[in-house]
Amino acid sequence: MTDVGAPGSNPTDLKKEKKRLRRAVLERRDGVSTLDRDLAAAEISGLVREILHDRGARVAMAFWAFGSELPTGLLIDELLAEGVMVCLPLIAEGELEARSYRPGDPVLETSFGAREPAEGALVEPDQVDAALVPAVAFDRLGYRIGYGGGFYDRFLTKVRDDTLLIGIGLAVQRVEEVPRGHLDLPVDLLVTEDGVENVAARRAST
Repeated sequence: MTDVGAPGSNPTDLKKEKKRLRRAVLERRDGVSTLDRDLAAAEISGLVREILHDRGARVAMAFWAFGSELPTGLLIDELLAEGVMVCLPLIAEGELEARSYRPGDPVLETSFGAREPAEGALVEPDQVDAALVPAVAFDRLGYRIGYGGGFYDRFLTKVRDDTLLIGIGLAVQRVEEVPRGHLDLPVDLLVTEDGVENVAARRAST
């Protein structure tokens, strides 16, 4: 696939470029079989757990997958079993909040298929040691395209400077460059079934 767009596009062109790339990558992701997604999820779970262990992260923000996203249930269960406090995103009054989650806690299914904690305690952004960030597409420098709401970009401006931002997804979601604006925030690490990329170090070297 030919990547589209470049940093600095005007807002109208940027929106069109993101929409075009989003459609193309979703088509690729939708083509991955359930078996291959599950195998990738097991590989990625192990990599992420190792990263968080080495980092000493005690509070991790994860997310419930939906549609053809990388399944995250295994990772959430394994982090909880290892004593990591897991919080999940909740959209409240148009903004993303982190809410604590334990097995058996009630969840609500959103209109688009993801699950949100129904009663979890609010976790302040500065309490999060590591955030697992979803996207439709990630590029070689860690910039991402989501679903267009900007929820994560706004939330991630509130976490600590040393909070580790980890993009997780399938290898087919990896592109060379995504169209981006000045408000789009990159992740530090990108983890797919192909391994771990330190995209923050790559940005620093460019």
